[in-house]
This record gives sequence, C-alpha cells and structure tokens, in this order.
Amino acid sequence: MRKLEQYQPEKQKKGKQTGLISVIVTVYNIREYLPKAVDSILSSTYQNLEVLLIDDGSTDGSERICDEYAKKDGRVRVVHQRNGGAYSARNTGLLEAKGDYLTFVDGDDWIEPQMYETLLAAMMEQDADLAVCRYRKIYENRRVDLSTPMAAVFEGQELLAKYLEEDEAWLIQTAVWNKLWKRSLSDGLRFPKSLYEDMYFTIRLLAKSKRSVYLDWAMYNYVCSRATSTTNIGLNEKTFNDLIPNFYERSAFLREIGREDLALLQDYFLYKRLLLFYTAVCRSQDPKKKEHKAFLQQKIEAGKDCYAAVYGIPQASSQEYRKMKLFLKSPVLYRAAMRLNDSFLIPIKVAMANRRHR
Repeated sequence: MRKLEQYQPEKQKKGKQTGLISVIVTVYNIREYLPKAVDSILSSTYQNLEVLLIDDGSTDGSERICDEYAKKDGRVRVVHQRNGGAYSARNTGLLEAKGDYLTFVDGDDWIEPQMYETLLAAMMEQDADLAVCRYRKIYENRRVDLSTPMAAVFEGQELLAKYLEEDEAWLIQTAVWNKLWKRSLSDGLRFPKSLYEDMYFTIRLLAKSKRSVYLDWAMYNYVCSRATSTTNIGLNEKTFNDLIPNFYERSAFLREIGREDLALLQDYFLYKRLLLFYTAVCRSQDPKKKEHKAFLQQKIEAGKDCYAAVYGIPQASSQEYRKMKLFLKSPVLYRAAMRLNDSFLIPIKVAMANRRHR
C-alpha cells in the first residue's frame, strides 16, 4: 500500500471524457426518492454516461418516472422487467451495460457531481482497474462525514485484505455503489439470489483487482434512515437464512483462491458476530429464540478446532478469545458475564473516559 497524504486527481475536460461509464440504478417502488438520485447522476461533471434504470416491476409510479427521464435525456435507458428482487435487477443491469467502466447507485441515495470524474481520473493516473471512495451517512437529523484529503494505492489483493479488517478508518464497504471499476473486472460475475448479494459480488471484485485506489473523501450520499432498507433490518430470519451463510461462503471462497490468511481473518469476524448474535437473541423477544440460540450455539461449537488459528492472527483480540473460551465452557456463564459487562463495566469505563477528557 502506498499512501498519498494530499491527493487531488486532475480534472478531466469534457472533450477528454472518452471512456463510457455505465451507472446502473435498480428501481422498485421508490417514487419519492428516485428523482433526486437520477438528477444527481445526470448533473455529474463527467458527462459521458449511460444511465441504466432497471425497473424491477414497480407499481407506485416509479416506472413512469423512469420513462420520463429517458425521454428528457438521451443518456438514460430504461429496462422494465417483472419483479425478481435486487439481485435480478442488478444482473440485468450488468448484462445491459455497454460502458467501459461500471458502477451502481441505489435509487434512494444520491452522488456528488464530481464523483465519477474524480474516481476515473484517479484510476487513470494510478493505472488502476478499481477505485473506491468514502461515503457520507445520511440520517434524518444528522450527517456523518469523516472525509480527509488522503488517498492510497493498493497492489494486488491488498485492498481486499484492508476491506476484511473492517477498520472504520477505511470506509471500503461491502456495497458496490461507492466503487467504479473496469468492465473486464466483473466479466462473468453475477449477483446471487440473496438479501446480501453485495457480499458475494464485492469480495470477488476486490480479489480480481490488480491495482486499486482508495479516496478518503465522501462523494456518495448513503441514506441510513429508511426503515424498510435492507441494511436497517435488525436481527431476524434473514440473519440466519442469508447473512450467516454468506459469511461462511466468503471464508470458503478465500480458501479456494489460496488466501488462508484472509480466510482466518474473515473467520475471526464471523465468530465475533456469532457471539454478538447469540447475546442479542438471548435478550430479544424472538418467537424462535430457542431455535435460534441452538443454531448459533451449534455454529460456534462446530468451529472450536480452528479457534487456536483464528485467534492467533495479528488482528485478533485476546479479550475476544477469552469470551469464546468462556462460551465454550458454559453458555450460561457467558451470558452472565455479558450482563455484568454491559450493566456495570462498560458504564464505569465510559465514566472514567469522560473524566479524563474534562
């Protein structure tokens, strides 16, 4: 990895914007949000765009809004299809796209005008096949933006490794919407039928990259406040049927490509999550609490033979290993320790930290 502390790619004049960028927007009953998303794309300082609006069987008027944009701007192309879910609409977009470069925008988010010009310029200057930017989190009453002027160039699978570390200082994210890549990078790659289809797609995209560039300033606006958003859904059946299996699938993929080191890193965060899910289920009003507790306990105990390797990686926390050992000894003792930790120890630590900062 090579850091660029103060980096600003050169602006691209309109006459030199020769590479076609396909922006794929999946649309399903988002009439209230869609115009802002599409307007932000069409206002991009990079003008050589193909905007693909994939209407996934909308019934709220979103389909008509798509057609109106196609009539107003020749860069917009609409595909109407029967409702098949987000993964199906995204795959349609990949098949229909004609661009040299590909990206996605969720229909309830919006982008900054310079996003694609900046990402593509950085790719060209650094001879990269993939670019990623930080994003701004949009809540109902606040915005979170930790942008800096820093950038970094990653060789081979270095960006994949950084992504798997889940370090919030590097907002790489599982999503495809804060990334721009050469078309060849995703040739033959499709989204699976899953609520968390990005997890499958992104890890493979990053694994194929030969050189990538990360820009640490927010050019994508991600709306976090929609209650119906997939990412805002709490612990439920999808956690057990889609999310957890996806984590196991990612570990298997990393081993398939010969990255046992990264598979162990992925496993570390998987087992950390399983313990968190177990605690959450125990404290919930889940009607299937007994079933879900048994499922999680079985998954956690099934991995015990590999825990020495998993918790032996440099990124692993000794505290997390102690939690796991306690759980394996007695889930009852583990639950009691977590209640003690949350009720007494954490408040004490927070109070002490506040005193130090006065």
